[in-house]
Amino acid sequence: MVQKRSFYTVCVLAALCAASGSTSFAQVAPTTAPEPHSAAPPSNAHTGGTLRLAAQNSGGTLDPQVSYISLIKELETPVYDGLLAFPKFAGSTAQPVIANLAEAVPQPEDGGRTYRITLRPNLHFSNGQVVNVEDVAASFRRLFKVGSPTAGPYYSHIVGAEACLHAPAHCTLAGGIETDSATRTITFHLTQPDAEFLDRLAWFHAAILPASTPPHDTGNTAPPGTGPYRVTRYDPATGMVLERNPYFREWAHDAQPAGYVDAIQVTFGLDPEGEVTAIENGQYDWMYEDVPLDRLGEVGSRYAGQVQIYTLLLYYYAPLNVRIPPFNSLKARQALNYAINRHAMVIYHGGAAVATPLCQLLPQGAPGYAPSCAYTKGASPAHPLPQWQAPDLEEARKLMRESGTAGQKVTIIAPLEGRYAAMAMELRSTLASLGYEASVRSMTQTVQFPYVQNSDNHVQLALTGWNADYPSASTFLQTLFACASFRPHSDNSPNMSAFCKPDIDALMNKASAAALSSPTESMQRWAEADRALMTQAPAVPLVQIKRVSLLSKRTRNAIVTLNDEILLSQLQVR
Repeated sequence: MVQKRSFYTVCVLAALCAASGSTSFAQVAPTTAPEPHSAAPPSNAHTGGTLRLAAQNSGGTLDPQVSYISLIKELETPVYDGLLAFPKFAGSTAQPVIANLAEAVPQPEDGGRTYRITLRPNLHFSNGQVVNVEDVAASFRRLFKVGSPTAGPYYSHIVGAEACLHAPAHCTLAGGIETDSATRTITFHLTQPDAEFLDRLAWFHAAILPASTPPHDTGNTAPPGTGPYRVTRYDPATGMVLERNPYFREWAHDAQPAGYVDAIQVTFGLDPEGEVTAIENGQYDWMYEDVPLDRLGEVGSRYAGQVQIYTLLLYYYAPLNVRIPPFNSLKARQALNYAINRHAMVIYHGGAAVATPLCQLLPQGAPGYAPSCAYTKGASPAHPLPQWQAPDLEEARKLMRESGTAGQKVTIIAPLEGRYAAMAMELRSTLASLGYEASVRSMTQTVQFPYVQNSDNHVQLALTGWNADYPSASTFLQTLFACASFRPHSDNSPNMSAFCKPDIDALMNKASAAALSSPTESMQRWAEADRALMTQAPAVPLVQIKRVSLLSKRTRNAIVTLNDEILLSQLQVR
């Protein structure tokens, strides 16, 4: 539990800076819906008002089973619920999943292949429709029908899921999910034990939606949810509004607490510099983006009491497409890993106080993390060092000569936002020093993230970030590099490297299975899988960071949770 506590640590910025120098949604009319009520938040002096948020870009689709953008997840955490949830509070006890729409956390049966869950009574969607067990079953079938990014890596152990992956439109999960309307029971049957199945029932994509929700990405329309807020307006170019869900009644405070403010207004289009100034002036209450590097000193010295810093399982990395030149050459992939200056990447993110060089695919703090750096001065895949020291350009250029790829064109596909530009230019410079003809193509993150996932776009090298879906090694290694995570021709293919090695898949599966009987063995196997992946170098890990979040002077009650960052529903405004 101490290890879990290290994931999110809230502190004041000053010391660290010193150290580092809508459209309505048509649904079937409810048959037994209650009258809407006030959905009052917990009794507190600071209820009511409007929370004003700012973000540079919209984040794209509002469909909770499709979106994989952290902004949308953060905004929609108080809109949607799963059967289970990670607790909505901070601290060492905030890791094990708890019951949410379910009455209790189920115990595994049949050697971990069966889970029986009873749905809470008197639950309603934001359109008044009663939540029933068929909505639950339909929501899990819909994960496959809409091509949810985590359908394969997270839910493929449900009986019938393999057929759904091959023919999504005809997905039935036959034999995988049984429902009993009389007892309000849902029974999941798995093909094999899954040590993380309960965590995956708590993951955002497992949101329960009405059975009538269309089997396609709903885009700018948010399906009805069960949480304390509902999306009432969304324009990707300008903004978003969330208002109280009139059918919400708090059923479990730790799983989905009632909100404090009456409305949440989000404005899109401000750059981070403008966001900081607007929050300092009291025009906005919170900004999604990190505080820009040139404003850290100012914020740390003058507004330290308005800052939250918390360590995330978040890193930036460059996936390399292992199926097209030049990175279909292992030696070319290894050369770039040796050559990159990770110290420069740390500087671009604010220095050692808020960033750490990373040269492995499991970040510090993740289960199974064991310090290992194969690509640094004085190291090799066979003899890694505990941490990154410096680039090894001599070894990089030797590997380049052996790869025979010098002189080839390489295009880096990078987001426009934030610090990506500096990182992209560093990558371009490194590639040029190795003899490539390198260029950068930038696009907004909302467009870039699905673009680099689709194999039809033939992306050689992408620049992106990854935040853990929940605290586990699998959310990095399997989600990003397992064979099942690569979906050709799809915008929802998190394995952006198109990497597939059955022997490494088998190693990761053994690590996952070992968690049921021996957590210690499981962690050792995940560390082994991490080292095996880095030997193949399907990506270039760059830097692990902390989040620097600025709040307005009138904002109170900032709660940072293990999986949801700042709980927007719990912010209070004077």
